[in-house]
Amino acid sequence: MTSNYKKTLSYFLKTAIVIIAFWFVYKKLSSNENLRAFEDLLKQIPQTEIILILGIVCLLMLVNWGVEALKWKRLIARIESISLWRAIESVFCGLTWAVFTPNRIGEYGGRVFFLSPKRRIIGVVAMAVGNIGQMVLTNVFGAIAISIFIYRFVPLDYRLFYALIVLSAMFCAFFMVFYFNIKWLNGILLSMRFTRKYKKFYSILARYSKKELLYILLFCLARYFVFSSQYFILFFWLIPGIHPLDILTMVCILFFVQSTLPSLDLFDIGVRSYTAAYFFSFVTDHDVAVIACTASIWLINIIIPAILGSYFVFKLNFFGNTQRN
Repeated sequence: MTSNYKKTLSYFLKTAIVIIAFWFVYKKLSSNENLRAFEDLLKQIPQTEIILILGIVCLLMLVNWGVEALKWKRLIARIESISLWRAIESVFCGLTWAVFTPNRIGEYGGRVFFLSPKRRIIGVVAMAVGNIGQMVLTNVFGAIAISIFIYRFVPLDYRLFYALIVLSAMFCAFFMVFYFNIKWLNGILLSMRFTRKYKKFYSILARYSKKELLYILLFCLARYFVFSSQYFILFFWLIPGIHPLDILTMVCILFFVQSTLPSLDLFDIGVRSYTAAYFFSFVTDHDVAVIACTASIWLINIIIPAILGSYFVFKLNFFGNTQRN
């Protein structure tokens, strides 16, 4: 493949990715009734208050993805050293890819194309470690929240409830033990003949010490706290009389349910909204406000970063080393 042909094909691929992402975004935004409900809700509130609250939520979005960039930089430190800005570029580029691919799988490609070609597959494995850490927290906090929810809202024989608590504790313990011993996965893959020949790609799993995994988990915890705060701020602001503990419980359940369902970023807003409406119906009858809040968080956390990331798509080089600033 000649240099000019590679260059032309690279520009074509970048342009196609951006066009597809923008088309998906436009189609979803133009037909989203939940965002219109949010707009109607805001008409009753002073503009300065709206600017302040939404400004804080948008700032938290930048903090959220900034922490993710720090986590990504640390995850691949043993593979390739990149600057913080490079990590931020790759994170936002990955978000653009994620919006039109199932289960955000495109996010892997959007990020690892910022690494040198020989390290891209290993980069996918490293990113998976970070995603497992985020999944562990989502499942642990989700299990705790579901237990609280059942205790408060579901009439259950005390023996069944105690059994549920034991199962929840075992569930949480399993994920924590698995995460801090992720090198076991390397051993399992090595024990299978058909995967052994790819050991140079997944052997990085054995390089993460428990101390290193703890640092990664702390980044995951920071992210969980930040995007939980976004939901908390909007729900507490727009739904009068709702108890803070109820908000935290329902938000943790919402994250847990989202993580268990296959989804596409642009279309799982329906799942998010109706899941939130169902669980919040136990503590408030403001269904429109719940759905509107959920839709606005989706817009701020998914759509806006995807639009911002479209700029960084053009900095990719599919056929060689990524361009340097």
